[in-house]
Amino acid sequence: MSPAATPLRLALADDQALVRSGLAALLGGFSQLRVVVQAGDGGALLAAIEHEPVDVILSDIRMPGLDGFGLLDALRAAGNSTPVILLTTFDEPDLTLRAAEYGARGFLLKDASPEDLLDAVTRVAAGDTLLAPVSTDPVRARYAYRDTSEPTDTFSEREVAILRLLAGGYSNKEIARAVFLSEGTVKNYVSDILDKLGTRDRTRAVLKAITLQII
Repeated sequence: MSPAATPLRLALADDQALVRSGLAALLGGFSQLRVVVQAGDGGALLAAIEHEPVDVILSDIRMPGLDGFGLLDALRAAGNSTPVILLTTFDEPDLTLRAAEYGARGFLLKDASPEDLLDAVTRVAAGDTLLAPVSTDPVRARYAYRDTSEPTDTFSEREVAILRLLAGGYSNKEIARAVFLSEGTVKNYVSDILDKLGTRDRTRAVLKAITLQII
């Protein structure tokens, strides 16, 4: 069998058995994918992949014991770079901000279509990052940036897109890949955005942009 035809090996963690088995059935319906590990929490998944190496991990965010964030922490501490896609219902959209900080490579709704599951797993296995839209409403409700002065200039469509990705916690390299620009060009865009908003860093720029409803 040629390497291109070798199925991607997947590990799946979710504390809800019905959800876990449903996702496994959907994923297993594609010849390109093979679910080799199923676990009820992050700890069980970590133990399993010591003996069953995988190409991609799909993990629920909320689980008893070791949750999705704890799983990401443990993988990094162990020097394990296996890409992780976090599964979420988006009942608290600001969780995506935290997930990006922990190093998740993507986010998926638990009710994603089979085709979306296949596309996400394939892309992440190939080194891509899934940049899901980030809802700014929870952040706007919780944090109001003190400086509400108007920007010095308007924002282009591309600058708004980059601001949204900054709000997701993504690096210049990840943003460059998403918007098909060089990392240096993205860095220049970010500098221009900071100048227009009159802020010193990315975090303040995002909070002010949210407060002013630019994003």
